[in-house]
Amino acid sequence: MTLLEKDLPDIIRNVISTEDAFKLLDHIKDWQGKPKAEWKARAEAHQQVIDAGDPFECAKVVKGLNQMELDGTLRPRDRAQLNQSMDLLTEELARALQKPTAHAGRLIAEAIAS
Repeated sequence: MTLLEKDLPDIIRNVISTEDAFKLLDHIKDWQGKPKAEWKARAEAHQQVIDAGDPFECAKVVKGLNQMELDGTLRPRDRAQLNQSMDLLTEELARALQKPTAHAGRLIAEAIAS
């Protein structure tokens, strides 16, 4: 795939700031929503979020699917999307906070648990 320099601003975004990284962790702690009940609509909505790459929306996917996993209602596609969104979120936080991905993963897990 070839990228033209003039198209970069439309394709690539900057990593969130350190301040936004902490806001993101608070967002995870505070978000009380639930994923859609119908699996196909949920999977499509989650895939759109993953494809868009917005960390704050991705955090909702992670938290919602994590709750479904705890409830024992996670389908295989949900699990794949949970893993994918968790990887994206972990990488984003690690880069924003300049910490190893394992540290960022622990921060996310703590935010989900609180």
